[in-house]
Amino acid sequence: MEMSVVKGFGEYTGIEAVKRQRIKGILAGIFKTYGFEVSETPIIEFEEFVRGDNDNDEAVSDVFRLEDKGKRKLALRYEFTFQLKRIASNKKLPFKRYQMGEVFRDEPTTGNRFRQFTQCDIDTVGSTIKEEAEILAITAEIMKELGIKAVIYVNSRKLLNEILDEQKIPEKIRKDVIKEIDKLDKLPENEVKTNLKKYKAEKVLEIFKKPEKYFEKYKAYAEIKELEEYCKMYGAKINFLPSLARGLSYYNGSVFEVKTTEMKETICGGGSYLVNGIQSTGISFGLERLYQLAKVSIDDRKVLLISIGKDKETIKLAEQIRKESIPCTIMYGKISKALEYANSYGIPYVVFIGEEEVKKGKYTLKNMKTGKEQSLLGDELVKVLIK
Repeated sequence: MEMSVVKGFGEYTGIEAVKRQRIKGILAGIFKTYGFEVSETPIIEFEEFVRGDNDNDEAVSDVFRLEDKGKRKLALRYEFTFQLKRIASNKKLPFKRYQMGEVFRDEPTTGNRFRQFTQCDIDTVGSTIKEEAEILAITAEIMKELGIKAVIYVNSRKLLNEILDEQKIPEKIRKDVIKEIDKLDKLPENEVKTNLKKYKAEKVLEIFKKPEKYFEKYKAYAEIKELEEYCKMYGAKINFLPSLARGLSYYNGSVFEVKTTEMKETICGGGSYLVNGIQSTGISFGLERLYQLAKVSIDDRKVLLISIGKDKETIKLAEQIRKESIPCTIMYGKISKALEYANSYGIPYVVFIGEEEVKKGKYTLKNMKTGKEQSLLGDELVKVLIK
């Protein structure tokens, strides 16, 4: 039987899993403080619903297809946004939701691209530029909280369309042109230029190199400046990047990407789009990339109690410790095996409960990192662990 993990899929235990949970907890806490409510949606949907109207998008073409016993055509979700069509129906606006969970892409794995990954999304259905600024403020706060030095880049699909209109690029091929522009951070400029020549759109690359003042002549640039002003009110800094396109075709307004010098790939991205004909905006954080970059402290207050023939007293002490939300494990019998167990799982504290300890009412607490031992009353021991 093949037991290895399928390429492109992850498996996390121990400190890796703890760190991932810590990051998700930080994100969820910030999302809640801005009034976003949590949602959960199915991993499996009807393929027709998954594909929607964006069949030509790369992400949509990479969906995992399934078939059940009833021969129904199904698919694994590739993102959360399309499911908003259903869960946002008849909701009072603005509808603000966040969701965390696994999404799937049937594509080759390269670098930091996986076939299963965890997305952490926020979306506001019924949004204006003010709500876009709020989402970017949340993004800036998350980067700060995770200790990630990052830059938030913004642009507008409206601005890109104005430029393409000026360059007389026909409407029917604009999606293809934007798809090529989106590759500027993935391919050499010469390669992108060659691709754009097929559509007689290579001149746009020179426009993107113009100073920011040049773009003031475009109507959509005023919205970018308005977004920047609202972001300033939150203390969030954004950077205008005229070549920023984002690959998904459903974006119809502002688009965002967050980048860092510590990683080639984009940390997170999003933008504005329609949900059931209602203007909306959102951003998606990839947990796998955040995990690689985040500098977060991990709560390591775990403790192992070793019962040396005093099970009742050990269980009583364990319950006292657990009431303080300190993870506590009990092992019975052989001390050497228990100490090996503590070292194996990185448990920093061990407590011995034997006849002598029960008689004195004091327990021996051992710090597994330093080897230091203390004899403490139950309440004193708990106080040391809380610190």
